[in-house]
Amino acid sequence: MARIIGVHGVGKQRLGGNTLLKDWEPALADGLDRAKGPQLAPGALHMAFYGDLFRPPGQTLSVGDPMFTADDVDDFEAELLMEWWASCARTDPAVPPPGGDTLARSPRGVQTALRVLQHSRFFAELSLRALVFDLKQVRRYLTDADLRAAARSRVEEAIGPDTRVVVAHSLGSVVAYEALCARPDHQVRALVTLGSPLGMRMVFDRLLPEPGAWPGAAGVPRWTNIVDKGDVVAAVRDLSLFFGTEVDGKVVHNGSHAHDATLYLTAKETGEAVTEGLA
Repeated sequence: MARIIGVHGVGKQRLGGNTLLKDWEPALADGLDRAKGPQLAPGALHMAFYGDLFRPPGQTLSVGDPMFTADDVDDFEAELLMEWWASCARTDPAVPPPGGDTLARSPRGVQTALRVLQHSRFFAELSLRALVFDLKQVRRYLTDADLRAAARSRVEEAIGPDTRVVVAHSLGSVVAYEALCARPDHQVRALVTLGSPLGMRMVFDRLLPEPGAWPGAAGVPRWTNIVDKGDVVAAVRDLSLFFGTEVDGKVVHNGSHAHDATLYLTAKETGEAVTEGLA
């Protein structure tokens, strides 16, 4: 079993564990170098991949993600969309805050939110259908019991007796948190979350086993939450407010790609947190 388990975020449905490792391995190796930590040995990092659970089944003459539009956004996804908008407005001066008329989760409000976010610095590179598909991935994980169990089992199965560190990005931090809570006998010494939405109320209130549980014995694992101030997905940056003072918060600067996993991995702070878990 690998000593470090990586858990990816949304939007990876057409990739795979080996594909992601090509980006994660050198990025984490750079983070460890910056932290003057150990070299990343071959096979030390394994990706717990669950993205294929969101991949639509193949259809004749159909390519890519479904052609989602604003009309396909349900009430749960609209609420999440409005939270992203409000978070985006706090970090991007070019984004106006949602007004009273748009806070109502109406079709018009959803269309406005999608249009505003697509012109924001954070979501500028996402197509409309990709943005809606990401919303649906978060909603499906939190509301589809079968998919949730399947995704979590991928992480649980990847964590072996030799695993000492779990590094989880974005929605993957939710999956990893729940997997560790479900495995109280784990030997993991460090949980490192990157750009995590765990502090968002609509995520936190739906956590299993129950909100605020510590994913292990007291102080084990050491939990380091790393966030960029401009990361809209990590709308609540201080997770200690919800999970206790044992969560060590770190702020990094990823530039214009605030939520990018590889930029989080190359940070010295990530390398230091992983090094502590491997010590």
